[in-house]
Amino acid sequence: MENVGQPRIAVLGCGYWGKNLVRNFRDLDALSLVCDVAPAGRESARAIAPSVECSESFESAFSREDIDAVVLATPAETHEELTVRGVRAGKDVYVEKPMALTVAQGRNMLFEATAHDRILMVGHILEYHPAVIKLRELIESDELGKIQYIFSNRLNFGKIRSEENALWSFAPHDIAVILRLLGASPIEVTSVGGNFVNPSLADVTVSCLRFESGQRAHVFVSWLNPFKEQKLVIVGKKKMAVFNDMNAEEKLVLHDQRVDIESEIPVLRKGEVEVVKLEPVEPLREECAHFLNCVRSRKEPTTDGQSGIEVLRVLEACQTSLETSGAPVLLK
Repeated sequence: MENVGQPRIAVLGCGYWGKNLVRNFRDLDALSLVCDVAPAGRESARAIAPSVECSESFESAFSREDIDAVVLATPAETHEELTVRGVRAGKDVYVEKPMALTVAQGRNMLFEATAHDRILMVGHILEYHPAVIKLRELIESDELGKIQYIFSNRLNFGKIRSEENALWSFAPHDIAVILRLLGASPIEVTSVGGNFVNPSLADVTVSCLRFESGQRAHVFVSWLNPFKEQKLVIVGKKKMAVFNDMNAEEKLVLHDQRVDIESEIPVLRKGEVEVVKLEPVEPLREECAHFLNCVRSRKEPTTDGQSGIEVLRVLEACQTSLETSGAPVLLK
């Protein structure tokens, strides 16, 4: 049965990731329209949501008065234009990561959304993952102690893109989580990498983030890896935590271990290992439901436009460092 009070959503793009958004908004009884210029995309949408209207024209989503919000699952280079068109047409906008390809584009998107009193949400899915939500609780309750450093590995064999490098394709996930967990943006970044498939796009990058508090974070991404790995490690003064998204049974594990200094000598303390129980929810479903709730309530999303811009600032600085052989870049 259709949820009469649910906002009506149009998804723009039904490709590799867009089909997952189509499925979730369908299951949430909010999907009214899917737009894709490619026949294959429209065929995929019809297979997922046979009763939902499909169109080859994005304009149909902007011009229809019964559409409350648009969801952008299109290439990143289209995000600014489509977001501006959407908010000017009176639609709230959910835009997949990366929010845009420059900080200037992101700021313009937020400016337009604010000027037209529209919701702008960025699809940083990991911020809706129960493991990340639990990590935030653990940090806020000081169970881990002061966070000293974080490192993440996001590795896979593919999907190799032609419009954005591995940094912009993979790293937004981890950068968004790191900024959220530490509650700050870095003051300096460095990034190095290698271009092996396409001479103009980096396939592998290692980025280092330095924070004013002295905390550090390292982000390693690659789409030329023989195995898939999605792992985030948080090292605190009291405990350490490992979020391994590839482990179905033990996604979040706490290690009760630390280093104490006794008589100026480091002493290792190793206690129990605890597997943290998590709610069995799909992060994307939680993210889509959050967007619908924001459209209804007019509350700012957790991953709002400003948080998206902060991620873009880090990405842009890392890209500058990458292009200058790892030279440090200060963030203003």
